[in-house]
Amino acid sequence: MRLVNVSLAAVTIALSASVVINGQTAPAPQTPAPQQGSVVIKDGGIFVPGWAGKIDASEEKAGQVLNNAKLTEEGRVLHVRTGPAVTYWNPANKATGNYTVKGTFTESNYMGLNDHPHPYGIVIAGNDLGTDHQGLLYCAAYGNGTFIVRGFGPEPFRMGDRRPEANAAVHKAAGKGASVTQEIAMSVSADKVSCTINGTVVASYDKASVVAPGKLKSTDGVYGIRFAHNTEATVTGFGMSKQ
Repeated sequence: MRLVNVSLAAVTIALSASVVINGQTAPAPQTPAPQQGSVVIKDGGIFVPGWAGKIDASEEKAGQVLNNAKLTEEGRVLHVRTGPAVTYWNPANKATGNYTVKGTFTESNYMGLNDHPHPYGIVIAGNDLGTDHQGLLYCAAYGNGTFIVRGFGPEPFRMGDRRPEANAAVHKAAGKGASVTQEIAMSVSADKVSCTINGTVVASYDKASVVAPGKLKSTDGVYGIRFAHNTEATVTGFGMSKQ
């Protein structure tokens, strides 16, 4: 009888590639890739007078704290680096009635703190911010040409599709480490709430579908900015105008 030497590594590879079920070979189930955890930003905190912030409840449960992200300002340029996913606001920034809140977000080092795109954007309709029952709505862009509209009421909710939606108006970075800029605005009119990115309305909803049980209690409220975890960008031209 001829003996065949098979290395342990080869056996391991073969077993990981397939399994035998009822005498037939089938691909082995794949283990999902682990979720990327939030990093801790050194010397974090809020360094802009009058501003406050709150990280997501899921981040708090994971042991993250607000000072693991960082908000600074130089001139009139806000600079955010996360850490945990966070919402920042100044309580003095309130909008009522019909209005538009906008800002220009520049991610100068696309995916510099992560291995896949993460979003950032504008927050409106903030009420009870900083508490466990806060409500808000935000529109955020990714540097890969997609966007989302999400909120808390106080539980997370989404508007539109479950996954990020592609739109030609949303700018795409040339690649990891490249710079990408998005001008993002959220507007409230008599009967609509909309998100505009780079001059194009990418999403619009009846106000009645936004101010509803489990969502917002009003479109009046504090406005601010929102960043997902492990993301860095600057914000210029941030402000509100009445319609």
